Amino acid sequence: MEITPDQIVYWRWAPVVVNATLVFTWATIAFLVFGCWLVTRKVSADVVRSRWQNLLETTVANIRDQIREISQDEPRRYLPFVGTLFLFLAVSNTLTIIPGYQPPAASLSTTAALAACVFVAVPAYGIARQGVVDYLKSYTRPSVIMLPFNIIGELSRTLALAVRLFGNIMSGTLIVGILISLVPLFFPIAMRAFGLLIGLIQAYIFAVLAMVYIASGARSDRKKQATNEARSTGDR
Repeated sequence: MEITPDQIVYWRWAPVVVNATLVFTWATIAFLVFGCWLVTRKVSADVVRSRWQNLLETTVANIRDQIREISQDEPRRYLPFVGTLFLFLAVSNTLTIIPGYQPPAASLSTTAALAACVFVAVPAYGIARQGVVDYLKSYTRPSVIMLPFNIIGELSRTLALAVRLFGNIMSGTLIVGILISLVPLFFPIAMRAFGLLIGLIQAYIFAVLAMVYIASGARSDRKKQATNEARSTGDR
């Protein structure tokens, strides 16, 4: 039994390897792109809308509300990145109901890549809000002694993101596979449904943690804005 989809190799040529992780990652991306095009090609502002448009608008609205609640900021700047993370993980984990499908998040390379995206996004959003100098100063607060600890904290939480998602998705897929081989009837179906629920929860947790990390990078900027506003009010 293959533990991760990385072990399922479909084609190999010298250093180039096409495994299940790549195939199902691109399949998930293609599914999302085609699905979004199919839903949005007839977007209407009328009162009567299609069920798919209602589903899409409800999903986007819920993601926006979650971002606003976590960041206490306008969600528009964060929606493309965080929303894409959530939709990719949610859809890829939901597609496990298709026989033969291997969730890309069951591969450590996929979860590490997603965590690396979050690792880059945190300073990118922070620098965009604060500027390079002010953002880098946040690593030396409350004193310069904290610089190495803050850097280690950034790296450790990225590693934790990758390992947490990989472990939960991989273990769920492995358990279902074992149960199907031992009791190939109703019990594995229930476990498959439970695994589907866990996959959606993990997608939500990953997106929320990503938003928390990004919001923390802009926190000092909001504090500085509040201080400036208080000073300007006092001057008046």
